[in-house]
Amino acid sequence: MAMPALDVNQCLARCFSVVQMYVDVTHVGVAIIVVFGVVLFSNSAALEKALMQAFSQSTAAQRLAVLYTQVRSNLQSRFPILGSASRGQATLASPATSAMEVVRVPALSDNYVWLLHEPKSGLTAVVDPSEAPPVTAALKERGWTPSYIINTHHHFDHTGGNLELKKQYQGLQIVGPRADAARIPGIDVQLGDGDTWQFGQLTARVFDTPGHTRGHITYWFPDAQALFPGDTLFALGCGRLFEGDAPTMWSSLSKLLPLPRDTLVYCAHEYTQSNARFAVHIDPNNQALAARKTAIDEARSKDEPTVPSLLGDELDTNPFLRPGDGGIRASVGAGSDTADHEVFRRVRAAKDSFRG
Repeated sequence: MAMPALDVNQCLARCFSVVQMYVDVTHVGVAIIVVFGVVLFSNSAALEKALMQAFSQSTAAQRLAVLYTQVRSNLQSRFPILGSASRGQATLASPATSAMEVVRVPALSDNYVWLLHEPKSGLTAVVDPSEAPPVTAALKERGWTPSYIINTHHHFDHTGGNLELKKQYQGLQIVGPRADAARIPGIDVQLGDGDTWQFGQLTARVFDTPGHTRGHITYWFPDAQALFPGDTLFALGCGRLFEGDAPTMWSSLSKLLPLPRDTLVYCAHEYTQSNARFAVHIDPNNQALAARKTAIDEARSKDEPTVPSLLGDELDTNPFLRPGDGGIRASVGAGSDTADHEVFRRVRAAKDSFRG
């Protein structure tokens, strides 16, 4: 007898009802097993992603979500049949000439954790560790010991490994947004707009970039030509507006537009191919975009990463950075006198409903 198809929305509704029953009692382990058991033992990346996106909007449930990543990682290390915690090998992502080594660590269903290594000082940092095991494995492979975790925002697919890594590596400090310090597990150093942060011989400049969340920040290392925007800016996309509005998000993105075109954008998710499908839909006459989409499709057909991207390419082809373009304005029914943030809002709304 065939099993009925799993209704994700129904599953999520049941999960939330269980969370409401258990989040305020001491036996949270029971809730973890009931809520996440079906995801863990079905080993379904699609269901896991849907569940994580839903839980990212519930502050109370995030405690369970962080614990879930820890429970899942521990079980997977003991029982390989449950699947690997990582979806691929860690690989070098920065140019050979860069002042900072950047290693790409795939995690969860589509996250990238970034390892930063400043060779002159020997310091290592971990950017947005969604889970600990693949990070630990990549560090061990290279003989690196992390001194810092750098968080861009509080979502558990960016902070789920914080406390486990802090427990493993003595003296490790967690750096994150001052505006959202209460939601960053284990935070030690709080940063905000205009601050600088020293990483060995390199200095990072910090931008407040709210919109996706109210306390999101972005790190820019000018001497390494490296930008870490978390979920504010993606290759050919931008983050959903969970805790902000369009004017706020457009203001955040606008802070990144003046940066050098040769800046490498190390965003946190492999969303590029789906973003490209939407981009050519809303900007069909952009030849540079069409060529870029062809290259992206080819790379993904070989399971190759598309991140990092060049900021110059984003400025030329990312519809979320180009609300002044006449073709994009025409696609969303905006006139020449429509404010940029309103054009951006319409593009974001179009992406949210796009099913191409």
